[in-house]
Formats: sequence, C-alpha cells, structure tokens
Amino acid sequence: MPEIEVWRQFDHDPRSPANRSIRASDRDRAVIETVLADAFAEGRLTRAEYDERTEAALASRTLGDLVPLVEDLPVSRAPRSGAADIRQQAVRKWQADRREALLGVIGLSALLWTIWAVATPGGFPWPLFPVGFALMNLARIVVNKRDIIDEHARRLEKKQERELRRRPDEF
Repeated sequence: MPEIEVWRQFDHDPRSPANRSIRASDRDRAVIETVLADAFAEGRLTRAEYDERTEAALASRTLGDLVPLVEDLPVSRAPRSGAADIRQQAVRKWQADRREALLGVIGLSALLWTIWAVATPGGFPWPLFPVGFALMNLARIVVNKRDIIDEHARRLEKKQERELRRRPDEF
C-alpha cells in the first residue's frame, strides 16, 4: 500500500507531534489494521507479531499509540523523490520553457509579419524588434540550459521539503 494513501485516510496525521494526543477513532484503528494485515501477507510480520500489533491497535486510545505499530514497516516512510527524479522533472520543465519560447517566437512572428504585410507592405520592418526580443528570450533559455535546470531542481527540492514539513498538519 503506497505510503501517501495510508496517511491520507486519517483526519489528523498521527505522525505529527501535534496530533499524537488526539483520540483515535475506529476508522483510524482500521487503517492500521489494514497496514498490519498487508505486512503480514507480505511476510514482513510473523503471526505472533501480527496478532500482538493488531491487539495493540484495537486497544489504542490516541493517534500517537498507532504510529509505533507500523513505524518499522515500509508504509511509515515518507516518500521522497530521488535526486534523479527531481533532475528529470527539472529537465522536463526546461524543455517546456524552451518549447513555449519557440512557439512564442513562431506565433508572434506569424502574427506581426502578417499585420506588417497587410498594413504597410514594403514599409519599415517594425516586427523585427518584438520578434528580436522573443528570439533573445529563446536564446537565453537555450544558452543557460544548465543554470535553468539547476534552478528548477532547487525549486522542486524546496517544494518537496515544504510539503514534507506541512504534510503532518494537513491531515
């Protein structure tokens, strides 16, 4: 069972120190029982451990009593994207930025040159200026690829850290 799905089933995340003293509901106990049953089925717990932990889950009074029952199981670990995954996301974001800049150049060029051709054929080629700025933006994105990807990766890492810090209070 994926970690995020388990903890989202609680009204208040029992991993959060602020929530540990809240009284556990029958539904909260049932979530832990499901985790324990899955762990037993996967061979992570012996029958005796399963019985002992299930009994403890049923007898628990607070959310804080539930966490130790599953903290040594994979489900209790917070998911973190690996560095390679974050890097791939950052590269995809840079590719989207590049594609957007290229489409901007193409769209802007088509629009402005069409207006120029209809309004002032043979006149001063004023579309060169806005199209030139759009080309400069595209060139900036292509030339600064590594720096832009690094910046996107830093933002993704910070976002992930904020979500992990905030997650216990959300549920």
